[in-house]
Amino acid sequence: MTSFPQWNIPPELWQGLSQLASPTGLADYAALAVLTGAGATYMSRGILWDQPDPYAHLAFERPQLKNGGQMGAGAGKETRNIAQKLEETGKNIVVFWGSQSGTAEGFAHRLAREISVRWGQESMMADLSDYDPVTISEIPQSKLAIFIVSTYGEGDPSDNTAEFWTWITKASGVSLSNLRYAAFGLGNTNYKFYNRVVDVIVEGLEGFGASALMPAGKANDAEGATEEDFMAWKDTLFTVFKERLGFQEVEAKYVPSLVVQEDESLDPIDLHHGEPHSHADTPKAASQSSPVRSLSISNSRELFTSSSRNCLHMDLDLSSEPDLTYKTGDHLAIWPGNPDAEVERLLEVLGISSRRDIPLGIKALDPATKVTIPTPTSAVALFRYYLEICAPVNRDNVRDLAQFAPTPEAKAYLLQLGQDKEFYASFIGRAHLNLGRLLQLASPNDPWTNLPLSYLVETLPHIRARYYSISSSSVVAPRKPSITAIVSTSPLPDNPDELVHGVTSNYLLAISQHSHSQPHPHGITYHLNGPSDSLQGGKVFAHIRRSKFKLPITSKTPLVMVAAGTGLAPFRAFLTERCQVQKIGKEVGQMVLFFGCRNPDEDFIYRDELQVMQQTLGDRLRIVTAFSRCEGTPRQYVQDRVVEMGQEVTRLIDEGANFYVCGRASMAREVEKAIGETMRKAKGWTDDEVSGWSKAVKKKNKWQEDVWG
Repeated sequence: MTSFPQWNIPPELWQGLSQLASPTGLADYAALAVLTGAGATYMSRGILWDQPDPYAHLAFERPQLKNGGQMGAGAGKETRNIAQKLEETGKNIVVFWGSQSGTAEGFAHRLAREISVRWGQESMMADLSDYDPVTISEIPQSKLAIFIVSTYGEGDPSDNTAEFWTWITKASGVSLSNLRYAAFGLGNTNYKFYNRVVDVIVEGLEGFGASALMPAGKANDAEGATEEDFMAWKDTLFTVFKERLGFQEVEAKYVPSLVVQEDESLDPIDLHHGEPHSHADTPKAASQSSPVRSLSISNSRELFTSSSRNCLHMDLDLSSEPDLTYKTGDHLAIWPGNPDAEVERLLEVLGISSRRDIPLGIKALDPATKVTIPTPTSAVALFRYYLEICAPVNRDNVRDLAQFAPTPEAKAYLLQLGQDKEFYASFIGRAHLNLGRLLQLASPNDPWTNLPLSYLVETLPHIRARYYSISSSSVVAPRKPSITAIVSTSPLPDNPDELVHGVTSNYLLAISQHSHSQPHPHGITYHLNGPSDSLQGGKVFAHIRRSKFKLPITSKTPLVMVAAGTGLAPFRAFLTERCQVQKIGKEVGQMVLFFGCRNPDEDFIYRDELQVMQQTLGDRLRIVTAFSRCEGTPRQYVQDRVVEMGQEVTRLIDEGANFYVCGRASMAREVEKAIGETMRKAKGWTDDEVSGWSKAVKKKNKWQEDVWG
């Protein structure tokens, strides 16, 4: 309770104040009455007047959020006990997934569905972050657990694997003696820690007494073999099912786990027309990413001088979104749309062009299935914004599609393509095999009216955001993050005239060309106004993701930066910030930037800007270039120049420099080898000493990488 001060006021003063405060005439009494009435009126607010409308909230409700919420997955709190979930849903097999880009999740979904359809075993897929890891110990011996997990970066687990990773590596006194399991990992030998996550998980499971059905499988994306590696492992697993577990194979027929139904009672306002749904799977993921918003592109320009290739610089504007902020080194995620031609192709081949805008409701038939596409929606929104219809169709799905074929000829063609590995490999070397093109090729005259939309929702990958390193400094341009995007357009191996266009980069190119009143160079068009015209005027759906790829706290720390191609993006931001720091009178450390590209006259991005930065920073910055396709000179790569500059690099590292690499993972691996060899020669170290030093600098965040592919 608040206490008030006590004043010692003389009685005669109280008497004078009372006389002054007393009404002495009609006007005083009238004023007093008015004030008293006003006070009483105000005090009765919400009781006698201005009562809240009990139905006011309905004006702000979205009808599609009722009866199951946005995702239509049903109300009620889900259990985090996986053993209990298996028991409640009557499942015998759980396929856990840990995925950063969505590939492992897609494999888990395919595997769980095929186990149900082909082997008659009730199975479910499970996000590792949805269940308490310790409850795995409660899974009885009569059931199976399968783990499909990816490795990225420096042997890191995906965000949704973090809780399970902590448990499997740090728990003690756990018994998994009843657990039977199989495991498959996704990795890339271009990274130093190839498939480390599945290795650590298997080691942990074995240490707790779990029994493996078979050796862990591993996919190598460096060779583009992830799909075939998975299918080979899956075939081995199914052999174990048959020969060791006694499972009986049944005729494979599509059994939907969800239903997609037209509902013409809904109005357009009820629908999700394509707005991204980026749900945070874990608190960690939520803390690392901002909400998805529509952001204006304030400026775009071409960075290449080559007429056959494109690289875009784009400035985005956060002015209308005051709650969005970024820091130098963060990533910006772009949510794309699919090309108009592919959307129209698929609508036409399915025979539903005229019903593209009819409202569709998506509901789960299986209590273990989560609907992850916003519902209700429409067919055109599904194909334009929610499903990866441009993705290549894998052999499993090619074979499965045969059951829906409109003619015997189409069925026979798909069965041959799906069952013959060599025939399939030869075909995709000559033609881009996305769903619409495949269906059109197999049956050019008869529409696929028997192919249910539920099958496509279940089997096609869902569109995910693509991430770009922010190439601006938050100190210099706090409300104008920029990105640097190379436009992906590549010919097929056996058919140079057939081009495969990257979805997001060409979407950005179309926006950029439109802003300059020019068409896309390859004639590709997109619905640039976005769902419900929410992107009209040159906007994109985007969000910001936090990154650990950061400048050191003190500007005096030396920097060694190594980049190839668009890997220069974050270093443009770093150097911009260092220039600003120097301009305000602070000391900046010595910096060396290694940059590689094909040709200095065609794809040396930000060349003029770097020259200005060089002049501003003077002897604080040295730029070392490497050109791999420069006529008249031998090929050079950044790792070659790092070796040449070994003495300088070693000196800066000894002085406490932070070392950064940005670009392809294969380049980063070669750079690390070059630095290791340089340090070995300079210090006279053994292999173990080099390895120990490498681990130590990475643990201290003195060596940071932002790499891909």
